[in-house]
Amino acid sequence: MSDDNIIKFDRRKPNQKPRSVNQWQRKALTWLAVIAALILVWAYYQFIAPPSLT
Repeated sequence: MSDDNIIKFDRRKPNQKPRSVNQWQRKALTWLAVIAALILVWAYYQFIAPPSLT
């Protein structure tokens, strides 16, 4: 007899927990986002904004 048509029910492998972010990494990412936002605002007013806004 062949075992080709037999369905095997195996346990699912447990999902790995996502890596938690350290507190200093979170602070660094926050500061990076704030600095990037400031640079984008500066670049908008420097290069894109119409002269009436400046």
